[in-house]
Amino acid sequence: MISFIDAELELDKKTLFKNLNLTIEAGELVYIVGKSGSGKTTLLKSLYMDVRPKKGEIRIAGFSSRTIKKRQIPLLRRKLGIVFQEFRLLEDRNVYDNLAFVLKVTGTKEKLIKDMVMHALGSVGLEHAAKQMPMKLSGGEQQRISIARALVREPLVILADEPTGNLDPDTSLEILDYLKRINQKGIVVLVGTHDYELVRHSPSRTLLISNQNLVETTIEPSATGFRPAITAG
Repeated sequence: MISFIDAELELDKKTLFKNLNLTIEAGELVYIVGKSGSGKTTLLKSLYMDVRPKKGEIRIAGFSSRTIKKRQIPLLRRKLGIVFQEFRLLEDRNVYDNLAFVLKVTGTKEKLIKDMVMHALGSVGLEHAAKQMPMKLSGGEQQRISIARALVREPLVILADEPTGNLDPDTSLEILDYLKRINQKGIVVLVGTHDYELVRHSPSRTLLISNQNLVETTIEPSATGFRPAITAG
């Protein structure tokens, strides 16, 4: 489903990843952890070709960074759902229209849009909020709308970049629960996060950004009870 092959990624001429080799299989839920500025966002951007590898290759959903044409990038992105920390909802449209807009700009037939939007909202328990304005909802509800928007095109992969960064701990766990439910449908879910408590609460495959690479790691309770221990393997 996703492969990095000897990939090198840089941002502002600074190398963030070098000789990166990684495979993520269909149906996996994977955490990518690391400190701020370590490259989590750049890594996720490379998967929707907003950042292209300086060397090597990235393969995702049948596309390759080496051969994909500029006109094909929108086709790739239709197979991906992206969840941002900042929600990025359209303030001048209600919840329903935020999701419908995504379908309309990709040419979805009008007769299909209502069912697709309401199904996506049902996946996050917010069918009742369809006619509400997003800015009148809580932060957690807004992020659930963002998840529904990412789901509405029935993607193969969900990329979640610090999806709980603006939320309190209890709401963060709720958002994680919805991402897990999505993953249980067979959709690949990648979560970039610095919230180790989130990972501890619901362990899954975890990759730590270290020395310009990704290493398998385990997040364990710390002896102090305040900070998790990180064991790279």
